[in-house]
Amino acid sequence: MRAHPNTLTFATRTRRLLSAGALLAVLVVTGCGAVDSGAPGSGGAWQPGAGGGTGAPSASPTEAAAISLSATGDILLGNAPNRLPPNDGAGFFDEVRPELAADLVMGNLEEPLTVDTGTGKCGNDSTNCYQFRAPPEYAAHLRDGGFNLLNLANNHGNDFGAKGLENTRQALEQYELTHTGAPDQITVIDVRGVQVAVAGFSSYAWSNPLTDIPAAKEVVTKAAEQADLVVVQVHMGAEGADKTRVKPGTELYLGENRGDPVRFAKAMIDAGADLIIGHGPHVLRGMEFYQGRLIAYSLGNFAGGGNTFNRSGKLGWGGVLKVSLQPDGTWDGGSFASTFMNGSGLPATDPDDRGLGLVRELSAADFPETGAIFDDLGQISPPQPS
Repeated sequence: MRAHPNTLTFATRTRRLLSAGALLAVLVVTGCGAVDSGAPGSGGAWQPGAGGGTGAPSASPTEAAAISLSATGDILLGNAPNRLPPNDGAGFFDEVRPELAADLVMGNLEEPLTVDTGTGKCGNDSTNCYQFRAPPEYAAHLRDGGFNLLNLANNHGNDFGAKGLENTRQALEQYELTHTGAPDQITVIDVRGVQVAVAGFSSYAWSNPLTDIPAAKEVVTKAAEQADLVVVQVHMGAEGADKTRVKPGTELYLGENRGDPVRFAKAMIDAGADLIIGHGPHVLRGMEFYQGRLIAYSLGNFAGGGNTFNRSGKLGWGGVLKVSLQPDGTWDGGSFASTFMNGSGLPATDPDDRGLGLVRELSAADFPETGAIFDDLGQISPPQPS
């Protein structure tokens, strides 16, 4: 097995970071700090607040230990003006906040946070066209739920045009949340002294490229030069209740190229990624390890406030993935907590663990040699060498 490009000592990678001058600044604050590298319209470097972090002072590089990262699949807070959650979304994530808690909490925001810009993608005569938006002030619900970073690289991020996308970035920043997913955008966050780079990918022009793998590898290689850990957020794969299986090859949906999930994920790890977080099919998919790094092919639907998502069967199941990584990317443990969307479309913990059962089954079926191993409590382990 070839050595992973990120398998360096933390001190070595820190020296590489500083000598390369890759970051304009390394922010050391209580909680998390972020620098957006090349984010169009992002407003440059700024510091998010406490969010879902631990609140512990940042450690020096020589003291840095494993950090925890949690992630979810697709999030819709509602669809303005008529399909909004009860109580205007107050307490939206209350039931699942304990599961989300980590040093860095990430989610895939599947809609703009904007007023109606007059440039919605669905015209008056559109059929089978879906566009979403939630009020900008709903960013407060994400902050209150403990999120630190939202991925905007997905098929609905541009539902209300470039202005709607810019309004989304501004709304998130107003509530001390950071974001990723714009072309060439690499968001670097200081997490207890460990620099974590997050980049978002999809098959759409307003994001880093999913279908151009050489170009995508360039983004990840650059990210690995800027940080200790690299996380890839990626919206990939065909949609639907019957799309739980991962197979080699390109996936199409409504004539669109939704990428080759296996080829893309492994290429990103070869380029330097330490964790792949997939979403897009609206159902859970299996997980596997490659070069010691975890690939989660889809985390399913997490929230659909105002019943904006179809909640029937497997479409209503999601989960929270939590992993612990050493500063050099070495696996240090992980877990999966099952969730479902309740009658209002809000995320809730699932006492029946349906999502865990499905992910365990799919991981074994699709990746018999490399699939992640799940115990009855959702703890994740790499497969044992044969």
